[in-house]
Amino acid sequence: MKFFHLSDLHIGLKLFGRDFLEDQRYVFRQIAEAAQKEKPDAVVVAGDIYDKAVPSAEAVALFDFFVSELTAAVPKAAIMMISGNHDSGPRVNTFRNILSRQRLYMVGLPPMTNNEYIEKVTLQDEFGDVNFYLLPFVRPSMVKPVIGTDEEGGSLSYDVALRRLIGREQIDDGSRNVLVSHQFYLPAGVVPDEVERTDSEIRTVGNIDQVSADVLEQFDYAALGHIHKPMTAGKEVCCYCGTPFPTSVSEAGQKKGIILVDLKRKGEVETTVLPLKPLHEVRVIEGSLKEVLGQTCEDYVTVKLTDKVDLDVIDMQDRLQAAFPNLLEIRRDTIWRPDYEKRIEEQAKQDPFTLCCSFLKDLDDSEKAVLEDVIHTVWEVK
Repeated sequence: MKFFHLSDLHIGLKLFGRDFLEDQRYVFRQIAEAAQKEKPDAVVVAGDIYDKAVPSAEAVALFDFFVSELTAAVPKAAIMMISGNHDSGPRVNTFRNILSRQRLYMVGLPPMTNNEYIEKVTLQDEFGDVNFYLLPFVRPSMVKPVIGTDEEGGSLSYDVALRRLIGREQIDDGSRNVLVSHQFYLPAGVVPDEVERTDSEIRTVGNIDQVSADVLEQFDYAALGHIHKPMTAGKEVCCYCGTPFPTSVSEAGQKKGIILVDLKRKGEVETTVLPLKPLHEVRVIEGSLKEVLGQTCEDYVTVKLTDKVDLDVIDMQDRLQAAFPNLLEIRRDTIWRPDYEKRIEEQAKQDPFTLCCSFLKDLDDSEKAVLEDVIHTVWEVK
């Protein structure tokens, strides 16, 4: 059985105010063309369908275009999508039962009551059943009625919450099983800060959202979303496919693609990356003003000027805009930059807890514990 693994579409994304709808449409056409060529039995999207919980009308129209193109390309394929942390789970869940009759499985919410379980879609091929478990992004507070609480009545950790949710399922070890999930899975022995993350990814204080990747070992393949760079979560069959189009400047230069998964007999899995070519690349061009102006292009560009003296050029921005019609931003990496600009840049890199501590100053351990709890609570309910 063959299926496409995609994630983190982020439809409606804007970067430095620039609209990427046409770029996303261009990539979606390629995905549909690849589907028509490869004829997968299923297409899986592992969360973050939209960039915002309340997408614009234009973003919804583009999603409609994408699904229409896919269903036209592979009318017999099952299309499965889950919500991510950028999506509104209830919105994605709308018309879930009706859409499933058309082999379009839109799962926005995890099990919320004791009589609910992870949505399972079973497909068949010459080797038997393939069970797809569709688990949307989970915050522990969302599933308290199903998995319980800690000894003090509070929410369980992300790791325990995911283990209990998956542990409720009666997974047939004799069949081939695929988990579709949108979480931060961390391989054993890896420190969270060692995982390369992009600027656009939402991160929690103290990496409280991390889940040990060993919970994935019972599955023949884990189709993961949330991390924007293609990577594995420990085992080669536990994969983050990354975004199909860059969502931040920190993704500049990354090769994007679809993971084509071929499940053969139990234990036999082959993966192939089908490359996606963007309408415009996202690039960082660095050098002196003179050097940069000599590299004109129509890609989305961040310019980093390295001139070591103040540039007394009144029309500098106009000249750069003329050289790069899709200019995103201008950064000036110079020795003369004012200290306040450096401080602002450093503060922008800090997580909310560190930033609050630096502002409030001289907090004792108990006060820091209260602050951390408040930040976690706000993150949980937002």
